Amino acid sequence: MKIICWNVNGIRAWEKKGCMEWVLEQQPDIFCFQETKAHPDQLSQELLSPAGYTSYFDHARTKKGYSGVAVYTKKIPKKIDYALGVLALDQEGRFLALHFDDFVFIDCYFPNGGGLPERLEYKLEYYKAFLSYVNKLKKAGKSVIFSGDLNVAHTEIDIARPKENKDHVGFLPVERAWVDGVIKSGFVDVFRKRNPELKDAYTWWDMKSYARDRNIGWRIDYFFVSENIYPLVMDMIIWNEVFGSDHCPIELSIDL
Repeated sequence: MKIICWNVNGIRAWEKKGCMEWVLEQQPDIFCFQETKAHPDQLSQELLSPAGYTSYFDHARTKKGYSGVAVYTKKIPKKIDYALGVLALDQEGRFLALHFDDFVFIDCYFPNGGGLPERLEYKLEYYKAFLSYVNKLKKAGKSVIFSGDLNVAHTEIDIARPKENKDHVGFLPVERAWVDGVIKSGFVDVFRKRNPELKDAYTWWDMKSYARDRNIGWRIDYFFVSENIYPLVMDMIIWNEVFGSDHCPIELSIDL
């Protein structure tokens, strides 16, 4: 099974660049987007119903043109959760969980946490609720794959300039400690597990400073899997030469 994940930073503008054609050429079994910045009613038929796929969307209820996630799948899920179950955290269109027979797939766009102090508090509360959600699945005997823009670079190898960003949201000790907790809870950061010492592997670059031209980036887009299915992982790719957003797509191949 092949899964592609991409923060598209505005799905309507992304579509105009021909990016959906690239995704469909890869023939993934599942693909998911973050930061769609659109209500489904605003999307073209090609985005709503590409041939061979069923699509699911979560959108922001509090602000138009903000946040949003989407999942496309060849196989119909048994159940879908559109929320973490915490009302205060479920208004920004950040979460979809698709329950299949063999596993649960989650697409999530985590809060950035920048700006006002309460946004960092919101992000940390979101982190806490999300980890509680996936831990409940794992305790119930479910295999879990979760993917998306976590908005945190875990370790110094995951960011081009760690010293300069040590006090920057997205690389704060409290955020990085949350990723430590995810791993301690029994989830595997697939890319780093397979490439423990690989440097200069990033998924996001600041476009205003032309950072991508110099590969001054951050690895903030991830695939995590529960430990019980990590042995089934076949490959993970960062498509850092594929353009269309300030993020690049990532891909997981797993024998499920």
